[in-house]
Amino acid sequence: MTYSPVVEPQDIAKLFVEAWARRDADKLASLFDEDAEFVNVTGLWWHDREAIRKAHAYGFANIFGDSTLSIMQLRVKSLSPDAAVVHAKLRLEGQTATEPGTNPARRQTILSFVVHRRDDTWSCASAQNTDIVPHMETNLVQPDGTFRSVRYRP
Repeated sequence: MTYSPVVEPQDIAKLFVEAWARRDADKLASLFDEDAEFVNVTGLWWHDREAIRKAHAYGFANIFGDSTLSIMQLRVKSLSPDAAVVHAKLRLEGQTATEPGTNPARRQTILSFVVHRRDDTWSCASAQNTDIVPHMETNLVQPDGTFRSVRYRP
């Protein structure tokens, strides 16, 4: 498969989405440094490229096999000529149901990438994915252990 080169910081986010569409965990992982860090939406934390590859390969096989991921908004904050933070607001649709007869709703997330240039290409040192919970301000864990997003403003 042919992919675009990684010549600009925002290409990391664009190629992440392209690799997702192809269910290509190898390409997705290749966007990351060998010792990269990745925190997913539930706080699972992977500490190297191979762990990131394995997690996404599992996800493509079991959770996101029929999903689509699309970029809604993309912002780049340059930290230096060779480093940047890329924020991508994403829409995820088609996640696999956990129970028959259920259909997970569309989700929105913000995926943050810390990227740097090496020679003539960009690579990701760290990424964190955060679910967007509309109109909520924080999360609470109830005494019974259930997790719930809440709003403090009236």
